[in-house]
Amino acid sequence: MKKFDIPEFYKSPVISRIKNSRKDSDPRKKDFSPTLLDYGPVKFYIARHFGFCYGVENAIEISYRAVEENSGKRIFLLSEMIHNPGVNSDLQNRGVNFLMDTSGRQLIDWNDLNSADIVIIPAFGTTIEIQQKLNELGIDPYKYNTTCPFVEKVWNRSKLLGEKDYTIIIHGKHYHEETRATFSHSTESSGALIVKDLNEAGLVGDFILGKLSFSEFDEVFRNKYSDGFNPAEDLVKIGVVNQTTMLASETQAIADYLKDVMIRKYGRENLQDHFADTRDTLCYATYDNQQATIELVNQPADFAVVVGGYNSSNTGHIVELCEEKHKTYFIASADNLLSTGAVSHFDIHTKSEITTDNYMPSKSPVNIILTSGASCPDAVVDQVLHKILSFFNHTKSTEEVLRDIIR
Repeated sequence: MKKFDIPEFYKSPVISRIKNSRKDSDPRKKDFSPTLLDYGPVKFYIARHFGFCYGVENAIEISYRAVEENSGKRIFLLSEMIHNPGVNSDLQNRGVNFLMDTSGRQLIDWNDLNSADIVIIPAFGTTIEIQQKLNELGIDPYKYNTTCPFVEKVWNRSKLLGEKDYTIIIHGKHYHEETRATFSHSTESSGALIVKDLNEAGLVGDFILGKLSFSEFDEVFRNKYSDGFNPAEDLVKIGVVNQTTMLASETQAIADYLKDVMIRKYGRENLQDHFADTRDTLCYATYDNQQATIELVNQPADFAVVVGGYNSSNTGHIVELCEEKHKTYFIASADNLLSTGAVSHFDIHTKSEITTDNYMPSKSPVNIILTSGASCPDAVVDQVLHKILSFFNHTKSTEEVLRDIIR
């Protein structure tokens, strides 16, 4: 796999050595069990897969190259390059400005741009309409295009399905940048519909089976389907793709459910005329991270710490998986660890940051699950680990712990 040139300050002397050791011992990535770091009074269970994925490293390399190659020019990102506050803040400190926020609200008017400006396309990709707008302004939208290759794979598959008259069912959050981009690209050649979860997929199935009226369908999906969409006609042939940061297991469950609906409606012998198999569009990094988390939460831990941007979809799903088994603290950085007695963390249910007291149990050893989202630098996880270690006395040295693991 390609090696990317990312800034050294995003790398970690601890986490990187653990990852490299696991790659050497398990090159085919068949072992999803976590790594145990035994410091004595505190033990960490580290996920087999987490942190920067291929698409994120690709985006970071291109973005920093754009800054280096265009000294003196105005440089813009369409919106957050990835959903990590530290990475986006560093780019802003280097003079990069955002044209839009993550919901698509314009921060800088298009009329303020000119052909000499540099615009970076974020890892989530962008819509065809915005690409056309940049072309009209004389700005090449592809020169610094950091769109994740796996997102583009979804677009390409959607195009092929559309050319065969399949309607594209997109499993995603309709307000997310990637879903908006996938929706735009999908509607070039077919009808498209966005479903948030298995419950909404159930409503689509009910309509197909004649259990739901158009008005009931429209009440839920208005503004989530393409122009001219007619569910009575456009849900006869369907294929399911996803926002790559969603739970891969949920995307598969939605696809399996709708496949069963088509079998009930048209018969198994006619399935291929009504349902397209799209399992090959699932992002391998999202799948690996989620499978590693499922293995991780089976450990006998006192609590879990998940590190990442609060608006990161993939990180939020990692939190959901951890919460099924353990008390979980979703933090942005080591600064959230206020002391052994208090942690400031994000509640994914109320969408607010709260402070929890007495989160660290008075026992020895304390067992902690530690992982992060795909847009979180390993260096930040490293800082979290060391901050927690600073709360304990008489811990083993990191060099000793790593030496035992690597040996």
